[in-house]
Amino acid sequence: MMRVSLYFTPHQTDEFALRNQIVVVIDVLRAGTSITTALSNGAKEIIPVTTVERAVKISGSLFGDYILRGGERNGKMIEGFNLGNSPADYSEEKVRGKAIIYSSTNGSRAIDKARYAREMVVCAFVNISAVVEFLAGQQGDIHVVCAGNNGTFSMEDSVCAGMLLHKMAEDRGVDISFSDAGLATVALFKSFGRSIPKMLKNSEHGRFLAQIGFAADLEACSSVDTLAVVPQLVGNVIKLKREPEKQKAAKVNVPIQ
Repeated sequence: MMRVSLYFTPHQTDEFALRNQIVVVIDVLRAGTSITTALSNGAKEIIPVTTVERAVKISGSLFGDYILRGGERNGKMIEGFNLGNSPADYSEEKVRGKAIIYSSTNGSRAIDKARYAREMVVCAFVNISAVVEFLAGQQGDIHVVCAGNNGTFSMEDSVCAGMLLHKMAEDRGVDISFSDAGLATVALFKSFGRSIPKMLKNSEHGRFLAQIGFAADLEACSSVDTLAVVPQLVGNVIKLKREPEKQKAAKVNVPIQ
């Protein structure tokens, strides 16, 4: 039986509890969707950092025109960055072959908590079935970390987590032992998952994004299974999922700062 632990925010766990574990980071609005979109569109890698200062420092030490800086603070693109946090920013024309130094308010912090994980993958509605297939082939317990909204519960991440667990148990037949939090997310998915666009539009963060001019992002982030890829942390960068034998050789635990 596979045990699943669910955290509504990254504050409910820490990097030591997640060390050597299988971790899924969920951030629907918008880091998970944008990271998945970027890699699907040919970005070489995503370098997640938790602070703007760190992003500037890293980009200053790298050379060439293949480095971009992407992310947001308070929902808007960071001054001096190339890209914001809208999935549309990460088009193939802009990101193919590029390494992207990425920092967001919620998603980067959740990823940082999982920096010592044995396996860490990024999930949103857009790639949820691909993540389910990846998890169904794993041996061991799973920790699902919702990025949340500024340290608080977010409806969209929790509903996505519930869909993930429901698909694993019902569609793939994985024998899962849920925590109470996991059971709660499945219940939320059954209540609100029938209309994901409506749920995102009515969510607290969805309303905020619409107010500051990013209503179009809600449609992109509500799409289910449009991208059949799994972003995976390898060392201190996120890339598309590798074959197991290649992944093992490449895995180096370098702290994300």
